Amino acid sequence: MPQEILRVSVLALRRPPVTRWGSGELRPMTVLPQEPDAAAHTLLRSEDGVETWYLGGRDLVLYSGDTSHHLDNLRAQRPSIWVALRGQDPTCAEIVNVTADPYEGEGYASDLDLIVEAVPMPEAVRARVADFVAAHHVEMPFKKRKRLPADPNAMTARAPRVLQSEDKWVNAPRKR
Repeated sequence: MPQEILRVSVLALRRPPVTRWGSGELRPMTVLPQEPDAAAHTLLRSEDGVETWYLGGRDLVLYSGDTSHHLDNLRAQRPSIWVALRGQDPTCAEIVNVTADPYEGEGYASDLDLIVEAVPMPEAVRARVADFVAAHHVEMPFKKRKRLPADPNAMTARAPRVLQSEDKWVNAPRKR
């Protein structure tokens, strides 16, 4: 299966806690189409308690079997990259995955241990994803399956449609 690997970098924003008992909130902010010279987990900027962190680079893998998903993403009003992070401490937060597949990003969002954010897709990445889709997308026509009529004489392993009287649940009044 043809695939293309794009190397991207993740920047995250860490906001101060709302209460003195809370911890700060770390959220992916943007994806860069190249890696900067800075080391991973580097504080880039701090202003009024809001910090911008460079979390590191990650491979964005495009598979030819997912081109219809990438096409849905490109046709959206705001094409996005989904970033999944584990951990709230920016000095050791792990980038679990970076994907351009909206359905894969939705799947990561169901994991309660992860922080998943859809960030805007940079124009350079958008152009490479569009080129990959143009080169590998094959439109699959929808085929509705024909249903066969039921054969009443066929022996099936289905449960009977009408319960026997001994199998029925009866709501009897309580004794007082």
